[in-house]
Amino acid sequence: MPLSYNLIMKKIAFICIHNSCRSQMAEAVAKHLAGDRYEIYSAGTENYPEIKPMAKSVLLDKGYHGVLKQFPKTLEVLPKKVDVLITMGCGVECPFIPTTFRTDWGLDDPSGKDLGAFLQTLELIETRVKKLIDDLDNNRL
Repeated sequence: MPLSYNLIMKKIAFICIHNSCRSQMAEAVAKHLAGDRYEIYSAGTENYPEIKPMAKSVLLDKGYHGVLKQFPKTLEVLPKKVDVLITMGCGVECPFIPTTFRTDWGLDDPSGKDLGAFLQTLELIETRVKKLIDDLDNNRL
């Protein structure tokens, strides 16, 4: 366990427009893989009524049951400062959110596409979240 875990719990935020698909997937995967080692958030720049049913379905099929407790949120739910800010690739222009590390994952939105597109997006997110958590666990970020 890295020393930084004992001192300060890092905050990770995944951002997209509606917080209804990709950022929700990233939140669910990160919470599942990281456990309670990090504070995980997701949010969108616009309101949306629900998580996309196909996004929720692929997460549940792969065992990410934490999604059942998730719902779309706007940026106001984020802490005033996060350690890692990841946008999903939807051209989101986020208001200034203080962060130590920011990147854009450039993921296509599977909304309105078939199940295969949602599965492919989830697989990309899983790969990137695993690397992110590994980098954080080993103090590379």
